[in-house]
Amino acid sequence: MKRLGSTARSWRYVLLAFMLAPLLLALALDRAHARDSAAFDYGLVPRQIADGVYVLEGRKEDFSTANGGDIANTGFIVGTAGVIVIDTGSSRRYGEQMRVAIARITPLPVVLTINTHHHPDHFLGNQAFPPDTLAALPATIAGIEAEGGAFNDNLYRLVGDWMRDTEVVVPRRRLAAGRQLVAGRDIELLALGGHTAADLVVIDHVSGTVFAADLVFNGRAPTTPHADIPRWMEAIAQLERLPARRWVPGHGAVHEDTEPLRQTRAYLDWLSRTLQAAAESGLDMAEAMTLPVAAEFRTLALVEHEYRRSVVHLFPAAERAALGSR
Repeated sequence: MKRLGSTARSWRYVLLAFMLAPLLLALALDRAHARDSAAFDYGLVPRQIADGVYVLEGRKEDFSTANGGDIANTGFIVGTAGVIVIDTGSSRRYGEQMRVAIARITPLPVVLTINTHHHPDHFLGNQAFPPDTLAALPATIAGIEAEGGAFNDNLYRLVGDWMRDTEVVVPRRRLAAGRQLVAGRDIELLALGGHTAADLVVIDHVSGTVFAADLVFNGRAPTTPHADIPRWMEAIAQLERLPARRWVPGHGAVHEDTEPLRQTRAYLDWLSRTLQAAAESGLDMAEAMTLPVAAEFRTLALVEHEYRRSVVHLFPAAERAALGSR
Protein backbone atom coordinates (compact mmCIF):
# COMPACT_ATOMS: atom_id res chain seq x y z
CA MET A 1 0.00 0.00 0.00
CA LYS A 2 2.86 2.35 0.74
CA ARG A 3 4.36 1.76 -2.70
CA LEU A 4 0.93 2.30 -4.33
CA GLY A 5 0.50 5.65 -2.53
CA SER A 6 3.93 6.80 -3.71
CA THR A 7 3.05 5.85 -7.28
CA ALA A 8 -0.26 7.75 -7.08
CA ARG A 9 1.53 10.85 -5.83
CA SER A 10 4.02 10.58 -8.69
CA TRP A 11 1.24 10.42 -11.23
CA ARG A 12 -0.45 13.43 -9.62
CA TYR A 13 2.81 15.38 -10.03
CA VAL A 14 3.04 14.31 -13.65
CA LEU A 15 -0.57 15.32 -14.26
CA LEU A 16 -0.03 18.69 -12.51
CA ALA A 17 3.08 19.35 -14.57
CA PHE A 18 1.18 18.44 -17.73
CA MET A 19 -1.63 20.84 -16.80
CA LEU A 20 0.78 23.66 -15.94
CA ALA A 21 2.94 23.26 -19.04
CA PRO A 22 0.80 25.54 -21.31
CA LEU A 23 0.75 28.25 -18.64
CA LEU A 24 4.50 28.06 -18.12
CA LEU A 25 5.07 28.14 -21.87
CA ALA A 26 2.80 31.17 -22.23
CA LEU A 27 4.67 32.97 -19.44
CA ALA A 28 8.00 32.17 -21.09
CA LEU A 29 6.73 33.40 -24.44
CA ASP A 30 5.41 36.60 -22.83
CA ARG A 31 8.80 37.25 -21.26
CA ALA A 32 10.55 36.53 -24.55
CA HIS A 33 8.16 38.85 -26.39
CA ALA A 34 8.78 41.60 -23.81
CA ARG A 35 12.55 41.20 -24.21
CA ASP A 36 12.15 41.14 -27.98
CA SER A 37 10.03 44.29 -27.98
CA ALA A 38 12.53 46.13 -25.83
CA ALA A 39 15.46 45.01 -27.96
CA PHE A 40 13.80 46.05 -31.23
CA ASP A 41 12.23 49.35 -30.27
CA TYR A 42 12.70 52.14 -32.83
CA GLY A 43 11.72 54.72 -30.24
CA LEU A 44 9.45 56.51 -32.71
CA VAL A 45 8.29 59.91 -31.48
CA PRO A 46 6.27 61.96 -34.01
CA ARG A 47 7.26 65.61 -34.15
CA GLN A 48 4.54 68.10 -35.01
CA ILE A 49 5.80 70.54 -37.64
CA ALA A 50 2.47 72.21 -38.47
CA ASP A 51 -1.17 71.91 -37.48
CA GLY A 52 -2.03 68.24 -38.01
CA VAL A 53 1.31 67.46 -39.71
CA TYR A 54 3.82 65.10 -38.12
CA VAL A 55 7.24 63.74 -39.06
CA LEU A 56 9.24 60.79 -37.74
CA GLU A 57 12.80 61.68 -38.65
CA GLY A 58 15.19 58.85 -39.52
CA ARG A 59 18.91 58.75 -38.91
CA LYS A 60 21.37 60.07 -41.47
CA GLU A 61 23.05 56.67 -41.69
CA ASP A 62 23.20 53.60 -43.87
CA PHE A 63 21.30 50.43 -42.97
CA SER A 64 22.75 48.61 -39.94
CA THR A 65 21.83 46.31 -37.07
CA ALA A 66 22.29 49.34 -34.79
CA ASN A 67 19.57 51.45 -36.43
CA GLY A 68 17.29 48.67 -37.66
CA GLY A 69 16.87 50.42 -41.00
CA ASP A 70 15.39 53.58 -39.47
CA ILE A 71 17.15 55.89 -41.93
CA ALA A 72 14.32 57.62 -43.80
CA ASN A 73 11.75 60.22 -42.84
CA THR A 74 8.16 59.11 -42.63
CA GLY A 75 5.16 61.21 -41.71
CA PHE A 76 1.44 61.57 -41.42
CA ILE A 77 -1.25 64.21 -41.77
CA VAL A 78 -4.30 64.24 -39.53
CA GLY A 79 -7.49 65.39 -41.22
CA THR A 80 -10.99 65.74 -39.84
CA ALA A 81 -12.02 62.26 -40.94
CA GLY A 82 -8.82 60.24 -40.91
CA VAL A 83 -5.05 60.02 -41.26
CA ILE A 84 -2.87 60.17 -44.38
CA VAL A 85 0.40 58.23 -43.94
CA ILE A 86 3.44 59.10 -46.03
CA ASP A 87 5.80 56.13 -46.30
CA THR A 88 5.86 53.19 -43.90
CA GLY A 89 9.53 52.61 -43.10
CA SER A 90 11.85 49.68 -43.61
CA SER A 91 10.27 46.76 -41.76
CA ARG A 92 7.10 45.27 -40.37
CA ARG A 93 8.26 46.25 -36.89
CA TYR A 94 8.70 49.87 -38.00
CA GLY A 95 5.23 49.95 -39.54
CA GLU A 96 3.63 48.47 -36.44
CA GLN A 97 5.42 50.92 -34.16
CA MET A 98 4.46 53.77 -36.47
CA ARG A 99 0.79 52.73 -36.14
CA VAL A 100 1.15 52.84 -32.34
CA ALA A 101 2.80 56.27 -32.55
CA ILE A 102 -0.05 57.57 -34.71
CA ALA A 103 -2.63 56.17 -32.28
CA ARG A 104 -1.02 58.19 -29.48
CA ILE A 105 -1.77 61.35 -31.47
CA THR A 106 -5.25 60.60 -32.79
CA PRO A 107 -7.92 57.88 -32.63
CA LEU A 108 -8.89 58.55 -36.26
CA PRO A 109 -8.37 55.70 -38.75
CA VAL A 110 -5.70 55.59 -41.43
CA VAL A 111 -7.52 56.21 -44.71
CA LEU A 112 -4.60 56.58 -47.15
CA THR A 113 -1.10 55.10 -46.93
CA ILE A 114 1.25 56.44 -49.60
CA ASN A 115 4.50 54.89 -50.79
CA THR A 116 6.40 57.78 -52.38
CA HIS A 117 8.74 55.47 -54.31
CA HIS A 118 9.94 51.88 -54.40
CA HIS A 119 13.08 51.98 -52.23
CA PRO A 120 12.87 49.59 -49.26
CA ASP A 121 13.14 52.14 -46.45
CA HIS A 122 9.89 53.67 -47.71
CA PHE A 123 7.54 50.68 -48.19
CA LEU A 124 8.58 47.59 -46.21
CA GLY A 125 6.37 48.65 -43.28
CA ASN A 126 3.26 48.22 -45.45
CA GLN A 127 2.15 45.07 -43.61
CA ALA A 128 1.14 47.16 -40.60
CA PHE A 129 -1.42 49.24 -42.50
CA PRO A 130 -4.87 48.37 -43.88
CA PRO A 131 -4.32 46.82 -47.33
CA ASP A 132 -7.08 48.87 -48.94
CA THR A 133 -5.33 52.10 -47.91
CA LEU A 134 -1.96 51.28 -49.55
CA ALA A 135 -1.38 53.44 -52.61
CA ALA A 136 1.39 54.51 -55.00
CA LEU A 137 2.08 55.65 -58.54
CA PRO A 138 1.77 52.85 -61.12
CA ALA A 139 5.52 52.84 -61.83
CA THR A 140 6.22 52.59 -58.09
CA ILE A 141 3.87 49.61 -57.81
CA ALA A 142 5.71 47.98 -60.72
CA GLY A 143 9.04 48.66 -59.02
CA ILE A 144 7.89 47.09 -55.75
CA GLU A 145 6.59 44.05 -57.62
CA ALA A 146 9.85 43.66 -59.56
CA GLU A 147 12.44 44.44 -56.87
CA GLY A 148 10.64 44.25 -53.54
CA GLY A 149 11.63 40.66 -52.81
CA ALA A 150 15.32 41.32 -53.45
CA PHE A 151 15.19 44.50 -51.35
CA ASN A 152 13.59 42.58 -48.49
CA ASP A 153 16.19 39.80 -48.65
CA ASN A 154 19.01 42.33 -48.68
CA LEU A 155 17.68 44.17 -45.65
CA TYR A 156 17.48 40.90 -43.74
CA ARG A 157 21.22 40.59 -44.36
CA LEU A 158 21.92 44.19 -43.41
CA VAL A 159 19.79 44.71 -40.30
CA GLY A 160 19.11 41.18 -39.06
CA ASP A 161 16.24 40.42 -36.69
CA TRP A 162 14.73 43.89 -37.01
CA MET A 163 13.27 42.46 -40.22
CA ARG A 164 11.67 39.41 -38.63
CA ASP A 165 8.35 38.50 -40.30
CA THR A 166 8.66 41.34 -42.81
CA GLU A 167 7.12 40.55 -46.18
CA VAL A 168 6.56 42.61 -49.29
CA VAL A 169 3.03 44.02 -49.55
CA VAL A 170 2.34 45.69 -52.88
CA PRO A 171 -0.07 48.66 -52.85
CA ARG A 172 -3.40 48.00 -54.57
CA ARG A 173 -4.45 51.58 -55.25
CA ARG A 174 -2.95 53.45 -58.18
CA LEU A 175 -2.43 57.13 -57.60
CA ALA A 176 -2.43 59.94 -60.14
CA ALA A 177 -1.25 63.50 -59.94
CA GLY A 178 -3.77 66.11 -58.87
CA ARG A 179 -5.37 68.05 -56.05
CA GLN A 180 -8.04 66.43 -53.92
CA LEU A 181 -9.73 66.44 -50.55
CA VAL A 182 -8.58 63.47 -48.47
CA ALA A 183 -9.97 62.93 -44.97
CA GLY A 184 -11.00 66.57 -44.98
CA ARG A 185 -7.50 67.75 -45.89
CA ASP A 186 -6.58 69.71 -49.05
CA ILE A 187 -3.85 67.52 -50.56
CA GLU A 188 -2.01 67.70 -53.88
CA LEU A 189 0.06 64.92 -55.43
CA LEU A 190 2.89 65.66 -57.85
CA ALA A 191 4.10 62.78 -60.00
CA LEU A 192 7.78 63.43 -60.71
CA GLY A 193 10.90 61.32 -61.13
CA GLY A 194 14.66 61.27 -61.28
CA HIS A 195 15.59 59.67 -57.99
CA THR A 196 13.62 56.68 -59.27
CA ALA A 197 11.34 56.16 -62.24
CA ALA A 198 8.46 57.56 -60.18
CA ASP A 199 8.80 59.90 -57.20
CA LEU A 200 5.61 61.14 -55.57
CA VAL A 201 5.55 64.50 -53.80
CA VAL A 202 2.77 65.21 -51.31
CA ILE A 203 1.68 68.81 -50.69
CA ASP A 204 -0.51 69.76 -47.76
CA HIS A 205 -2.01 73.08 -48.83
CA VAL A 206 -3.46 73.86 -45.42
CA SER A 207 -0.02 74.10 -43.80
CA GLY A 208 2.14 74.73 -46.86
CA THR A 209 4.13 71.58 -46.11
CA VAL A 210 5.79 69.64 -48.94
CA PHE A 211 6.79 66.03 -48.40
CA ALA A 212 9.45 65.89 -51.13
CA ALA A 213 10.53 62.29 -50.44
CA ASP A 214 13.94 61.33 -51.83
CA LEU A 215 13.97 64.02 -54.47
CA VAL A 216 15.41 66.12 -51.63
CA PHE A 217 18.15 65.22 -49.12
CA ASN A 218 19.28 67.50 -46.30
CA GLY A 219 22.72 67.10 -44.74
CA ARG A 220 23.13 63.67 -46.29
CA ALA A 221 24.55 62.63 -49.65
CA PRO A 222 21.83 61.51 -52.09
CA THR A 223 21.52 57.87 -53.08
CA THR A 224 21.51 57.02 -56.79
CA PRO A 225 20.77 53.33 -57.52
CA HIS A 226 17.93 54.23 -59.91
CA ALA A 227 18.86 57.84 -60.64
CA ASP A 228 18.31 59.80 -63.82
CA ILE A 229 20.19 62.95 -62.84
CA PRO A 230 18.94 65.32 -65.59
CA ARG A 231 15.34 64.34 -64.82
CA TRP A 232 16.01 64.65 -61.08
CA MET A 233 17.32 68.18 -61.49
CA GLU A 234 14.27 69.11 -63.56
CA ALA A 235 12.08 67.82 -60.74
CA ILE A 236 13.93 69.98 -58.21
CA ALA A 237 13.43 72.99 -60.47
CA GLN A 238 9.67 72.27 -60.39
CA LEU A 239 9.71 71.98 -56.62
CA GLU A 240 11.51 75.29 -56.24
CA ARG A 241 8.58 77.05 -57.88
CA LEU A 242 6.13 75.82 -55.24
CA PRO A 243 4.90 78.35 -52.65
CA ALA A 244 5.92 76.09 -49.77
CA ARG A 245 6.37 77.11 -46.15
CA ARG A 246 8.32 74.02 -45.09
CA TRP A 247 10.06 71.07 -46.70
CA VAL A 248 10.22 67.48 -45.49
CA PRO A 249 13.13 65.76 -47.27
CA GLY A 250 13.33 62.00 -47.62
CA HIS A 251 16.45 62.06 -45.44
CA GLY A 252 17.57 64.80 -43.09
CA ALA A 253 15.97 67.58 -41.08
CA VAL A 254 12.80 69.46 -41.98
CA HIS A 255 13.61 72.93 -43.34
CA GLU A 256 11.60 76.12 -43.79
CA ASP A 257 13.36 77.35 -46.92
CA THR A 258 14.73 75.83 -50.14
CA GLU A 259 18.29 75.29 -48.90
CA PRO A 260 17.94 71.45 -48.98
CA LEU A 261 16.79 71.71 -52.61
CA ARG A 262 19.79 73.89 -53.49
CA GLN A 263 22.11 71.49 -51.67
CA THR A 264 20.71 68.42 -53.43
CA ARG A 265 20.82 70.07 -56.85
CA ALA A 266 24.39 71.32 -56.33
CA TYR A 267 25.60 67.86 -55.30
CA LEU A 268 23.93 66.16 -58.26
CA ASP A 269 25.38 68.74 -60.63
CA TRP A 270 28.88 68.22 -59.21
CA LEU A 271 28.49 64.43 -59.31
CA SER A 272 27.33 64.44 -62.92
CA ARG A 273 30.11 66.77 -64.09
CA THR A 274 32.76 64.84 -62.15
CA LEU A 275 31.83 61.49 -63.65
CA GLN A 276 31.52 62.96 -67.13
CA ALA A 277 34.97 64.57 -66.88
CA ALA A 278 36.48 61.34 -65.51
CA ALA A 279 35.05 59.30 -68.38
CA GLU A 280 36.12 61.82 -71.00
CA SER A 281 39.66 61.86 -69.63
CA GLY A 282 39.91 58.08 -69.96
CA LEU A 283 39.77 57.11 -66.28
CA ASP A 284 38.37 53.70 -65.45
CA MET A 285 35.83 53.02 -62.70
CA ALA A 286 38.43 52.22 -60.04
CA GLU A 287 40.28 55.46 -60.80
CA ALA A 288 37.03 57.47 -60.76
CA MET A 289 36.30 56.15 -57.27
CA THR A 290 39.50 57.69 -55.93
CA LEU A 291 38.62 61.23 -57.02
CA PRO A 292 38.16 63.60 -54.07
CA VAL A 293 34.77 64.87 -53.04
CA ALA A 294 34.44 68.63 -53.51
CA ALA A 295 35.06 70.59 -50.31
CA GLU A 296 31.50 71.99 -50.41
CA PHE A 297 30.03 68.53 -49.83
CA ARG A 298 32.48 66.91 -47.41
CA THR A 299 30.25 67.64 -44.42
CA LEU A 300 27.36 65.64 -45.89
CA ALA A 301 26.69 62.40 -44.03
CA LEU A 302 27.91 59.29 -45.88
CA VAL A 303 29.28 61.33 -48.77
CA GLU A 304 32.38 59.18 -49.40
CA HIS A 305 30.30 56.01 -49.28
CA GLU A 306 27.55 57.36 -51.51
CA TYR A 307 30.01 58.83 -53.99
CA ARG A 308 31.63 55.41 -54.50
CA ARG A 309 28.21 53.78 -54.87
CA SER A 310 27.26 56.44 -57.42
CA VAL A 311 30.36 55.66 -59.44
CA VAL A 312 29.18 52.06 -59.67
CA HIS A 313 25.65 53.15 -60.57
CA LEU A 314 26.40 55.95 -63.02
CA PHE A 315 29.92 55.68 -64.42
CA PRO A 316 29.15 53.02 -67.06
CA ALA A 317 26.65 55.40 -68.72
CA ALA A 318 29.17 58.23 -68.52
CA GLU A 319 31.74 56.02 -70.23
CA ARG A 320 29.29 55.10 -73.01
CA ALA A 321 28.47 58.77 -73.53
CA ALA A 322 32.15 59.68 -73.68
CA LEU A 323 32.88 56.93 -76.23
CA GLY A 324 29.89 57.97 -78.31
CA SER A 325 31.10 61.56 -78.51
CA ARG A 326 34.51 60.61 -79.91
